[in-house]
Amino acid sequence: MSWQIDPQHSHIQFSVRHMMISTVRGKFRDYTGTVDFDEENPQQTDVYVRINAASIDTQTEDRDNHLRSPDFLHVEEYPYITYQSKRIELIDERNARLIGDLTIRGETREVPVDVTYQGRSQSPWGDIRVGFTGEASFSRKDWNLTWNQALETGGWLVGDKITVDIELQLVKQDVEEAQEQIAEALAAAD
Repeated sequence: MSWQIDPQHSHIQFSVRHMMISTVRGKFRDYTGTVDFDEENPQQTDVYVRINAASIDTQTEDRDNHLRSPDFLHVEEYPYITYQSKRIELIDERNARLIGDLTIRGETREVPVDVTYQGRSQSPWGDIRVGFTGEASFSRKDWNLTWNQALETGGWLVGDKITVDIELQLVKQDVEEAQEQIAEALAAAD
């Protein structure tokens, strides 16, 4: 069954160490995605997410502009970050590991996401919704995001490990409509 991300009730956030003494948090404001999810056969789930890289928001304009620059995301040349699932490893009836390809700046690497199924509900407007949370972490250097600055006190300005926290609310879609959305998203990613 096809589901679409409801961006008003979802978020994709990230965090990274700053100056080795604190954590900077941010999020992406603009993303789309589709999920083919059958509650009876969760191991058959297929996920595709496309993030507008320029929508990065750390609540500091200068930092956001630097993150959009060629030093980091280089959004003019690589406008999208994408994630395409490859397989699911079921852990129990509510938890799984989603393994997929994360593409940043034209580099693609496999990234596992630990996922928890939060349940199913019907909204007051009659549509069916499901919820998931997820967490992943990876080294930014694997995507050639290597800009940094040495600190006089030792260490580095920007940490290497990126942690991503995901909260998704999905809305059940008409099959034909969902197929069109998937085709549009894949065509736009090319």
